[in-house]
Amino acid sequence: MAGAPAATGGTAPVFDWPPSTRLTYTLTGDYRGPVQGRARVDWLRSGSRYQVHLDVEVAPLVARRMSSDGLLTENGLQPQRYEEETRVLLRASRRRLVLFEPGKVLLPGQDAVSAPAGIQDTASQFVQLTWLFTTRPHLLRPGESVEMPLALPRRVGRWVYDVVRQETLDTPVGRVPAWYLRPRPENPGRTELAVEVWIAPTLQYLPARIRIQQDTEGFIDLLLERLPQQAAPASAAPGVGR
Repeated sequence: MAGAPAATGGTAPVFDWPPSTRLTYTLTGDYRGPVQGRARVDWLRSGSRYQVHLDVEVAPLVARRMSSDGLLTENGLQPQRYEEETRVLLRASRRRLVLFEPGKVLLPGQDAVSAPAGIQDTASQFVQLTWLFTTRPHLLRPGESVEMPLALPRRVGRWVYDVVRQETLDTPVGRVPAWYLRPRPENPGRTELAVEVWIAPTLQYLPARIRIQQDTEGFIDLLLERLPQQAAPASAAPGVGR
């Protein structure tokens, strides 16, 4: 995911986008009963373009793929297309598409809505956080917060992540120090997607744990299963931009 920045004589850190990377997570949670499964994040880079795929599978009940496709810029990721496909046992698959255009976002079945600068989608937000904390590590301390415009399939809103505390996670790859980020509800009392993230500076500011509360009925908890798998820097990500 995010490569470590290089500092040069008092200047701001220089960020170098990394080669293709895969993160694998074990999945636990609850949806009308305990569930288990696996999840995977694939970061693909080719030139100035990127793709992020987040695959979540609770076999044989449900599988969901969330994909972001767009541009690498000096301000992080600039999504151009977000696609979400959900497959549920004994049901027809459901597909949602969000398109990003200059100054606006096209949501499924809705008129175009205004897009704030720096807007992200469900998949790209994790890489954007990695980029942000790699280039501005001073933000990782209790009391700091990060605001991020986010386009969900049903609406566009502003999410705020509060940096709460540093914790040590027990993972299959060992004990990992990580900063716990808690989302601050935009509309308190409203039931909506909530994503808690644990950012690990010793693992290139990657998310070592992600907890997703879809609604009041259930949640999934992803914990890093193995060290990040990274392609050689010269490798190009196949299929990016197609």
